[in-house]
Amino acid sequence: MTSALRTSLRTLGFTLVFAAAATSLACAHHDEHHRKNPQVVVISLDGARPDLVEHYLKTGVLDRKTGLGRLKARGVAADQNITVTPSVTAVAHIAIATGSTAAHNDIPLNTFHPVAASIGTSISGFAAPIGGYQLNPLGPSPAPTAEPLWVQLRRAGKKVVTATWPGSDGADISISNAPPGAPPVSTLVQAATPIRTTDYTVPFGAFGGLGAQGFALTSASFAAADATLTSQLVAAGHVSHSPVRVTAAPVETVFCAPATTATCGTTNASGRTLRYDIKVAALDTTDDHVVNYDTLVFFEATAGVQPGPFALPSSGPAYVKLGGPSAKFFFEGSGNKIGAAYFVSFLVPDLSTVRIARYGANFIPRNAPVLAVVDDINDNVGFWAPQPDFRIPERLSPGFTPFPDLELEAMYHDQVQTWIAYQTAVAVHAIQENPDADLVMIYIEQPDGSGHQFTLTDRRQPTNPTDNTSIGTSGNPPGATGQDAAKVKRYAGYLEFAYQQANGAVEAILNAIGSHHGGEPRRDVFVVSDHGMAPFHTAVSLRNLLANAGVNVNLLGIRTTGPAANIYVNLQGREAGGTVPADSSPTGYAALVAQVAAALRAAKDPHGFYNPQGAPLFSDVLTRPEGCGFPGFCVNENFGQDTGDVVALMIEGYNFDGVQSPGFARLDEGPFNTTTTVYSVPNFYGAHGHNSNLQSMSAIFYAAGPSLKQGRTVDVLHNIDVAPTVMEILDVAPAPTVDGEVITKILQKHKRD
Repeated sequence: MTSALRTSLRTLGFTLVFAAAATSLACAHHDEHHRKNPQVVVISLDGARPDLVEHYLKTGVLDRKTGLGRLKARGVAADQNITVTPSVTAVAHIAIATGSTAAHNDIPLNTFHPVAASIGTSISGFAAPIGGYQLNPLGPSPAPTAEPLWVQLRRAGKKVVTATWPGSDGADISISNAPPGAPPVSTLVQAATPIRTTDYTVPFGAFGGLGAQGFALTSASFAAADATLTSQLVAAGHVSHSPVRVTAAPVETVFCAPATTATCGTTNASGRTLRYDIKVAALDTTDDHVVNYDTLVFFEATAGVQPGPFALPSSGPAYVKLGGPSAKFFFEGSGNKIGAAYFVSFLVPDLSTVRIARYGANFIPRNAPVLAVVDDINDNVGFWAPQPDFRIPERLSPGFTPFPDLELEAMYHDQVQTWIAYQTAVAVHAIQENPDADLVMIYIEQPDGSGHQFTLTDRRQPTNPTDNTSIGTSGNPPGATGQDAAKVKRYAGYLEFAYQQANGAVEAILNAIGSHHGGEPRRDVFVVSDHGMAPFHTAVSLRNLLANAGVNVNLLGIRTTGPAANIYVNLQGREAGGTVPADSSPTGYAALVAQVAAALRAAKDPHGFYNPQGAPLFSDVLTRPEGCGFPGFCVNENFGQDTGDVVALMIEGYNFDGVQSPGFARLDEGPFNTTTTVYSVPNFYGAHGHNSNLQSMSAIFYAAGPSLKQGRTVDVLHNIDVAPTVMEILDVAPAPTVDGEVITKILQKHKRD
């Protein structure tokens, strides 16, 4: 409504009364429409913990009137939302979408071993066949043991939108069951349609072939710019009040492929025929008669600085000031529509010291069934933005070794902000393009990434991953120099920021779908997460643990995600090229499974500071059931087709991820040995994948809308209950494979028997 119209309505009382009456009638009509034709939005905030959300709402870190606070006030919240086992991202999101446990949807880890393949083969849980596949002959399952809710909804004529939701990507899924040493022969095991495709499907982004890179420059790196470049900058609206300086040579050269069969890289191999020589110009935008360069311009040398405007996904040059925000840079002509972004972390005004970063390159997979949607996002929102990249603060990417911690943290902070803004824009665009969608499912990656990086809340965690004394307080434990209190405080702030950004995404989505006068959303909105997060202080080598216990690890396939492990026997008749016999001999399958399980059950961290209670290392050790007559093929409520033969979950404080290279021994232990050390100092702080009943692993649950009760708090529910509850609201029967139940106590009316 314009300000002029507001003035008019204030002046004309009759008009105001009439408008109010019309609005009331329109709202009543809208309510009646939604009672007949409900619409649902499901949002997942990866890694959000309910106790943290509640703490942030109480302390004012999160606004109680927006986002999650608004949903809580106008709807339903749960104290604990028990997720599936293991409590990891791919597993949980497929479970939310299917309403089925991991054993039934056959996604047992973020990365696991498909048992039809050779023992060294892994598959991503984000790109694996949902509901399993047929082992012999290898191919699609004639009767999948789970299916996403959108399959049944679309069969019933409902319209479904998925925006970067795991498992909805429009991809065909293939597996090779060639034995070791033989050329791989991929066999289709799940077609994109109908399992992995909706009416409007936005796939999650993919790696564009270029990881992040840090650059350190000095004044010697720059030379006076020629008149052409200066004129181009002026034409583009960027005037420098000191002579423009430009790098004498490109800071990097990137090569990309014009076809979709390859991505980008630092060489012209694999059809990467497009060349980009990236130069950096320095501008002084302050008209204060002092030479103080404050802006860097990243551009392709041959193209120069073009004035624009630029139609998405094109970006033109990247203009960046010290401290951000970063600016995106599109590699023009790249077949997969690949782009990156640049960030300036340190800039002395005289250019004597300059530190910059190019974030990793990404793109949206151009899967044929969803290509029109991919192009729609590229052309209206932009190419896939760089995600928060743990490799930068952990100094795993090249060029970042000389960067101080604060600068690397600033990069991650910038990525959290710009990335969530991009994901939010994708979600809002998807909603606006599909106003008649019956169901919209949206995935937001934060606060999970920040939870992993910044959950520095346990005195046993080293604040310097390369210094095993940076734990506890000075002298406690003996030899400790103590944690860096300033870093602990900074990290707490970064985690708060991630939750604030995620909450802002929820509010933006609520605004996109509209609300009633009291703030209740016009659609039924569910906001969940896939799991929680817990601090960990020790990285664990499972391979070394088993080898030290006398297990022949060469007969096993070990797959881990966080503190969760699936251990596979290289079984004859199951794995391609399997070597372990299925008999009951001392060298057979059953004996090896028993040996592995015994080693895990006996494991205990002997260090008194890290394990003061002397607790066993593993809270859960499960073995594949027997009795079906085919060892290695039996299934039950805990084991699906591709679950490991042994499943193990460590207690809080321990993680299979985070082992450094080179490794660092813990205080009073060592020296670190690559082949024998089990416990070591990790290089990040947060983990999930522990026992799903733990409060720390709980997902969030907030819901509000026309079909939902208001002012309700539920003690406990389960994430697999979301799908059947959504189906209930939309009045469509769930698939018979659904394990969850309708949460009737939160619904205004129970529609279906």
